[in-house]
Amino acid sequence: MASISARSAWWLAIRPATLTASAAPVLVGAGAAWADGVFAAGPVLAALVGASLLQVGANFANDVFDFERGADNADRLGPQRATQQGWITAAQMKRAMWAAFAGALVIGVYLTSVAGWPVMALGLLSIAAAYLYTGGPKPYGYLGLGDLSVFLFFGFGAVAGTYFVQAQAVSQLVLWASVPIGALATAILVVNNLRDIETDARAGKHTLAVRLGERATRNYYLLLLAVAYLVSPLLWARGLAGAWVMLPWLSLPLALSLAGRMRHERGLALNGCLVKTARLEVVFGLLFAVGLAL
Repeated sequence: MASISARSAWWLAIRPATLTASAAPVLVGAGAAWADGVFAAGPVLAALVGASLLQVGANFANDVFDFERGADNADRLGPQRATQQGWITAAQMKRAMWAAFAGALVIGVYLTSVAGWPVMALGLLSIAAAYLYTGGPKPYGYLGLGDLSVFLFFGFGAVAGTYFVQAQAVSQLVLWASVPIGALATAILVVNNLRDIETDARAGKHTLAVRLGERATRNYYLLLLAVAYLVSPLLWARGLAGAWVMLPWLSLPLALSLAGRMRHERGLALNGCLVKTARLEVVFGLLFAVGLAL
């Protein structure tokens, strides 16, 4: 077992590459708010920090609970996990997890003062979802419900939530805008679960990928990409946004490249697809935010 510094161990546990899943929906929620003339920089910044803390807390929870349940073991194909490697103890990881959730809760208190109790309700639900994904007596991530949770919380919850803390309301535009971001966030999880399909099955972690099987999971990934790119022309056609909303299509070459790779790559090779899918989400999200705002 290789030894690394404590700083490096915590950095790996944070899993910075996954933070795009929390940044992209905030950008899109801000872009929709700008389009509707309700943009407010303070709440947007707070939403970004809060979403990032929730993501970090979820990463810490997954690190320790997957190890304790045996899903992370010597056969793991993904990036090394700090608890499984012995770099950070389970007790330390759990304290860090609750610290991250507490930080998100503090941000939630501020945002509640700005936009009211629905924000705190969403925050508490988000913390519960992050913890119960791999924690608790019956983690729903082990039951094949993780994809739905990611779509709802990283799509509708995060995009519409960011808009709500600025406007104290939710518009038809922002509801539609949450769909592609939720789809791309879910696509990140799909790559992760496809890579781990065999080890998860052996560990009793019945993700949706395990339930669907390899071939259907690959097609499911392609469907999520298609959904993401079809929303922009739909918004334009319905008059909910101008032609600039097509800006995300500039990222289509990256999506097509990933679609090609996801048709055949497996095992360790999928780690590259995972990183690039996360990159696709943030590039798409930035272009989408700008397109909505213009």
